[in-house]
Amino acid sequence: MTALANHLARVEEAIDAACRKASRPRADIELMAVSKTYPAETMAEATTLGLSLFGENRVQEFAAKAPRAEELWAEARVPRPRVHLIGHLQSNKAARAAELFDGIDSLDSVRLAERLNDAAGKLGKRLPVLIEVKLSTEETKAGIDPESAEAAHLLERLPDLAHLDTHGLMTIAPWGAPEAETRACFGSLRMWRDRWAQKHPRLSLNVLSMGMSGDFPLAIEEGATRIRIGTALFGKRAPYTGPA
Repeated sequence: MTALANHLARVEEAIDAACRKASRPRADIELMAVSKTYPAETMAEATTLGLSLFGENRVQEFAAKAPRAEELWAEARVPRPRVHLIGHLQSNKAARAAELFDGIDSLDSVRLAERLNDAAGKLGKRLPVLIEVKLSTEETKAGIDPESAEAAHLLERLPDLAHLDTHGLMTIAPWGAPEAETRACFGSLRMWRDRWAQKHPRLSLNVLSMGMSGDFPLAIEEGATRIRIGTALFGKRAPYTGPA
């Protein structure tokens, strides 16, 4: 068994345990493999192990490794996985992101939504998106303030953007926070989802993307439907040194 296969087995055991504790079926939880900074070869191996959804942080980084990844997926004769952008996206890179990715999980403004919608329309595609919600006081965290006028405007605007398919919400808990604070963050995202789903019935907000390698069991207990796992699968990553 390779190191990655062993890590995946351990992650699956932890997911199963969290699901049992929360009285939830395993089928409720979608595992996203966060492949940022790892090469195409690592993504290909993960795909042969059955992983079918990947998360990348940067447009340029994935653009550089996508051709090789496509070659390896074809050689392995495995179904092509979905690759989503989970990092902050500048609106001037929206067109390239819409072309490269199968979904954008970090939508945080009306301007970005409109640019993605225009780009997806030109490509003849309907692009899945998640709204990234900022629930941490950390300045480095991206996302939209759920109580802001911008959030209200975005929720009103999205149903009319014909080339975007809104699936739900995403957040990142504070780094190294106590369990109670982390749990409260995840519970808050669920609360906002429920509130917005009731107020905006034209939007589908079924996906709750929350929880990473260090806190995904708590996220599952608090209602996550998608967890984003990188280090626990692939090991400690080297700092990214490529283009921004």
